[in-house]
Amino acid sequence: MIRETRAPGNEEATEMQRTLPSSAYLSQETFERERERIFATEWFCAGREEALLAPGHFLKVDVAGESVLIVRTRSGELRGFYNVCRHRGSRIVMDDPSPSAAGPGATGRFRGSMVCPYHGWTYGLAGELRLAPFLTESDGLRREELSLHRVAVEGWGGIVFVRLSPEAGAEGPTLASQLGPIVERTARYPLAELRTARRITYDVAANWKCIVENYNECYHCGPVHPELCEVVPAFKRVGGADLDWDRGIPHREGATTFTFTGTTDRAPFPSLSEDERTRHKGELIYPNLMLSMSPDHVTVFTLWPKGPGRTVIDCDFLFHPEEMARHGFDPSDAVEFWDLVNRQDWRICESVQQGMSSRVFRFGYYAPMEDLSLDIRRYVGERLADPAG
Repeated sequence: MIRETRAPGNEEATEMQRTLPSSAYLSQETFERERERIFATEWFCAGREEALLAPGHFLKVDVAGESVLIVRTRSGELRGFYNVCRHRGSRIVMDDPSPSAAGPGATGRFRGSMVCPYHGWTYGLAGELRLAPFLTESDGLRREELSLHRVAVEGWGGIVFVRLSPEAGAEGPTLASQLGPIVERTARYPLAELRTARRITYDVAANWKCIVENYNECYHCGPVHPELCEVVPAFKRVGGADLDWDRGIPHREGATTFTFTGTTDRAPFPSLSEDERTRHKGELIYPNLMLSMSPDHVTVFTLWPKGPGRTVIDCDFLFHPEEMARHGFDPSDAVEFWDLVNRQDWRICESVQQGMSSRVFRFGYYAPMEDLSLDIRRYVGERLADPAG
């Protein structure tokens, strides 16, 4: 139930198009190629900037098997590093800090520097080596050559993105080029101002592409989401075809938001257009971020692919700070509604994953109203060349 770029040439298709082959969802070899050619080279959503307010605050995240630290420096910049000491390879941060509701991953705070727990090598918040106990240049120590390995870090809309390679992030696509027209389409939503009121984490036994494809169409909404379709009847009309995501999807008469009643006492974001005050919008930002935008709240889905058949999903519920400060603020009407819809989605995605493992399944088909899901074939195909592995 999302908008994205229509697959090239699909407008003239006269028969149902094939999906990716089953091996693209089941193969460990394909997943390893995705790690190298997608998750390590694309801008990957790593958390919310609100978790990194003060110098020394850090996020420790796992980007498809690579442990990464994102740190707020003394000058206020965000820097990213592989969580690997340059001496013998120990983790700088061995254990996960206390979980934070502020963003995906675990958050903590360095007290002025980053100290490796193995031999005490000490790094500044900008990653430079400051101290190697009992070692000097006469021992061959070259501090300028032993800074932590960097990853590229950029932010948009209060969201932090990282790119693992190349190391310093000087080459390859910019975050702006990856976001494309999404920046303009979401411009009136105050994403950077919003704060996280609640999070639910799901462990889903399905491939990340299966989850993205499900999010990218509403052919399933009638059978899978009866409560959602009560609030947004357009999702089930003619199988969810012809949805105008540019303008937004209208709620039923009298409804304006994603709750069981379709109503709330929260004010809409003041900068929204008239349409956006009564319609629902969504965006898919490859490879691992999905946004669903109501007039009074934004739901952020961050996907953490763990293997060909497992994806952890953080679902964060964002609200305006003024609403959160209001006496009696309670996000439960949105959270409980979304939790129901999410569990319905994850259950059907797990069913698809199970079915694709059958010996009789080679590939599936996209119905005409699922044409937006064809984009996953282009996205993966362009990066892997042979997604079947």
